[in-house]
Amino acid sequence: RATATMGEATEPSPQAPLAVLSKVELRVSCKHLLDRDTLNKSDPCVLLLMQSQGQWMEVDRSEVIKSNLNPVFAKIFTVDYYFEEVQKLRFEVYDSHGHAGVGTHDDDFLGGMECTVGQVSPCPPLPGTPAGGVPSPTPRLLQIVAQKRVTKPLFLKYGKFAGKSTITVISEEISGNNGYVELAFRAKKLDDKDLFSKSDPFLEIYRIDDDRSEQLVYRTEVVKNNLSPIWEPFKVSLNSLCSCEEKRKLRCVVWDYDSRGKHDFIGEFFTTFEEMQKAMGENKVQWDCMNPKYKIKKRNYKNSGVVVLLDLKIHRVYSFLDYIMGGCQIHFTVAIDFTASNGDPRNSCSLHYINPYQPNEYLKALVAVGEICQDYDSDKKFSALGFGARIPPKYEVSHDFAINFNPDNDECEGIQGVVESYQSCLPKIQLYGPTNVAPIISKVARVAADEERTKEASQYFILLILTDGVVTDMADTREAIVRASYLPMSIIIVGVGNADFTDMQILDGDDGILRSPKGEPVLRDIVQFVPFREFKNASPTALAKCVLAEVPKQVVEYYSYKAFPPRCPQPETPDSNLSSPQ
Repeated sequence: RATATMGEATEPSPQAPLAVLSKVELRVSCKHLLDRDTLNKSDPCVLLLMQSQGQWMEVDRSEVIKSNLNPVFAKIFTVDYYFEEVQKLRFEVYDSHGHAGVGTHDDDFLGGMECTVGQVSPCPPLPGTPAGGVPSPTPRLLQIVAQKRVTKPLFLKYGKFAGKSTITVISEEISGNNGYVELAFRAKKLDDKDLFSKSDPFLEIYRIDDDRSEQLVYRTEVVKNNLSPIWEPFKVSLNSLCSCEEKRKLRCVVWDYDSRGKHDFIGEFFTTFEEMQKAMGENKVQWDCMNPKYKIKKRNYKNSGVVVLLDLKIHRVYSFLDYIMGGCQIHFTVAIDFTASNGDPRNSCSLHYINPYQPNEYLKALVAVGEICQDYDSDKKFSALGFGARIPPKYEVSHDFAINFNPDNDECEGIQGVVESYQSCLPKIQLYGPTNVAPIISKVARVAADEERTKEASQYFILLILTDGVVTDMADTREAIVRASYLPMSIIIVGVGNADFTDMQILDGDDGILRSPKGEPVLRDIVQFVPFREFKNASPTALAKCVLAEVPKQVVEYYSYKAFPPRCPQPETPDSNLSSPQ
């Protein structure tokens, strides 16, 4: 740290909660752009726009590259990334005739591409959405974060291809949580700078940046009156030490402390993190501590002492995006309450009433949350379950039935498939009770347990439970949640309707640690409970943001507990880059 004081240690904590917000760097290049100029080739520039309250607002723009139809832009776009929000981006490429005119003339438009920071498909219309309200066809939207590198065609107005033009976007997370390193230094036979006592040495480490400037990384404590000091081990982040670049040069300086601030220079040496790593295990690395002036003046000068790296330990701390970029899929399961307290679906007062002009609360909550989760599931197939109803053919009460009535495959095609299965099952079932959710939690937990046995970060499960009242099997539910906290899964409960949900807060560990009936605590806080009525007049994104805000932290906590690193990203197939308009 540049502001570290002597004797003060900086220790990043791997257990500290990670912020949901990350920053992502986007690098852009294009190929085969249209040539709009008569005498020369186009002078392309890229504009980045972000949708805010339904309006496209310019966020930033690249430099103009003169006369180039295959530009690689030096400009790096930086955007804030939130897991729980759909952040719509649009890249527009223009042929520039002067910076002020970029984006002002249709004739200069070379093509555009819409996407999200995660991934978004065109949103399926909710039941009752007028035909005129359905979005016009847009290009297939892409998955920037999960794929890291994507190439898509550029489109002109009305979905027309811009010739063979393509745009490539490469993403990289800017993370201070890429890990940290623990270092233990000592010195031997340092020069004595004091007349009546021995030197009081301390060590400083500087990172040398690309512009040759130096940034103070760490300053050790002062060891008084000792020419062979052993400094306390310390921890620094890899990002701070070497910008996560092993070959980046480091300058290490040993000083003799002076209480007036006029510290005496003892010597220095240069190294890299790559060289430091030789000290791992039983090995030690040492450097001559050199004073350049003495080296010039003294014929037999060897060094001003030796600095030894006694030990080096690397601790990697991964972020949510590390796991997503490594190919971890988020598997989404929805469980819908079909107990009689919801009211007869044929009655307009029922919470399950299908209004041809406006979706009910169950559908609003389902689409708002599912729309985010589907961005992180490659096959876009979601398990859809129901509980608390009598179901055909024998009309016995079930607490974990597939709403598509296929017991061998409860998955639906996307959120729209879940919506359709929900609507079609309502006339076939009899709402009954009680409100037991432990069977569904246990069912998803069994699938998650199978995934855990793979011993890699390949799939994480989110269970969305939509219910109109307090659960009846509270003891069994608490037991099921404690068991599930050891598995790769999170549970989101949305309370629909106007019931008193006070007793449901016990399942959300924010106010204390949830325990099983036998007193066993949860390993992780995996439950988030939200009453839908608090978001009744808010936008769907507000609900999604609230209920999904804790998921990234929960994912990281689980894989950190299991010590599972992210998987290696899967290479793209040659045919996966380009796609036709949807």
